[in-house]
Amino acid sequence: MSSSKTKAPDLSVIIAGVKLRNPVIAASGTFGYGREYEGLLDIAGLGGICTKGLTLNPRAGNSGPRIHETPSGMMNSIGLENPGISAFIEKELPRLKKLGPAIIANLSGSTTEEYVKGSRLLDASDVDMIELNISCPNVKAGGMAFGLNPKTAASITRLVRKAAPKKPIMVKLSPNAPDVTAVGLACVEAGADALSLVNTFKAIAIDVNNRKLVFENISAGLSGPAIRPIALRMVFELSEALSARKSPVPIVGMGGIACASDALEFLLAGALAVQVGSATFAHPGLMSEVIAGIGEYMSERGFSKVRELRIRC
Repeated sequence: MSSSKTKAPDLSVIIAGVKLRNPVIAASGTFGYGREYEGLLDIAGLGGICTKGLTLNPRAGNSGPRIHETPSGMMNSIGLENPGISAFIEKELPRLKKLGPAIIANLSGSTTEEYVKGSRLLDASDVDMIELNISCPNVKAGGMAFGLNPKTAASITRLVRKAAPKKPIMVKLSPNAPDVTAVGLACVEAGADALSLVNTFKAIAIDVNNRKLVFENISAGLSGPAIRPIALRMVFELSEALSARKSPVPIVGMGGIACASDALEFLLAGALAVQVGSATFAHPGLMSEVIAGIGEYMSERGFSKVRELRIRC
């Protein structure tokens, strides 16, 4: 057997200039600020951590029910509860940086001014990357609207790119857009260094016994294994479109990953890394298993780099 097949594969990846020790990232809104999972898995072994969604000013989040279980998934209506960017930088970021993985700040807002001011603060901080969230379906004002069409998505991307010239910008795309690929390509032309997709799908739930909507905010975000085939299709189509344009912009895929095989599907579809989210609620150690599973798959098949996994039409 040749030495190339016996040598352990290199799981490290580079996303927008930021090196991750492996392609597995804790998804925003599902991992808190890290401390919630200490002792439950090897946090230092993760590739990256996406923070809870951050806004310029503190938010209390949505009132009423916030979580609702569905077949093969869950719905959430958290509403971006967070302490505000300044408090995050002062109180949370120093401890997060000591954990080891790359720290990706998820930035959201209701107005362009909030996005711009927030990105300036993050640009001057020690975060490794900004994930520009233009797709959150849980906030009544702004949020999702910016990611629904190419023009508005490009506009906010351009503004944040200008306000945060030092940090890589990864734009998180909404699956609720009529044409996700068009939105992604527009963001790339506007200066995005990477793209992540998908966020949750807009959905509603009704309490049949009490004859009322479950969520006070009416709609909520659907995540979990039920959305994975659709998310996978969107990642594949965007990857093909970027390749056709010979664009080097990397994709981070997510949506319903619950095991190593699920993550591998996204890597084969063209993503260079993945984010694992709601599955960690039921299985806190899942991401460590996903990392190990990717490594085993690559070793068994003789792959030396994660980027070699991608399949093409």
